Amino acid sequence: MPCARGVIRTPLIEHIMQREPQFAAQMTARHPIGRFGTVEEVAETILWLCSDAASFVTGHAMAVDGGFVAQ
Repeated sequence: MPCARGVIRTPLIEHIMQREPQFAAQMTARHPIGRFGTVEEVAETILWLCSDAASFVTGHAMAVDGGFVAQ
C-alpha cells in the first residue's frame, strides 16, 4: 500500500482504492479532518495565495493536507 500524506482524491487515488479497498478506510483514519482532500480545495488554496487577499503572506509552506502534518 502506498504511503501518503494529505491524500487528495485524484484519478490515481481512485485507481488505488479500486485495487485495494482497505486503502480508503486506512488513509481516512490517518486524516484528522476525516476525509480525503479534493482537487478543488487545492486549487482554491492556490487561487487564494495568488490573490490580493494573501498579499501579506510571504515565505510560507502551506500544508493543504487535512491536518495530517499537524498531528
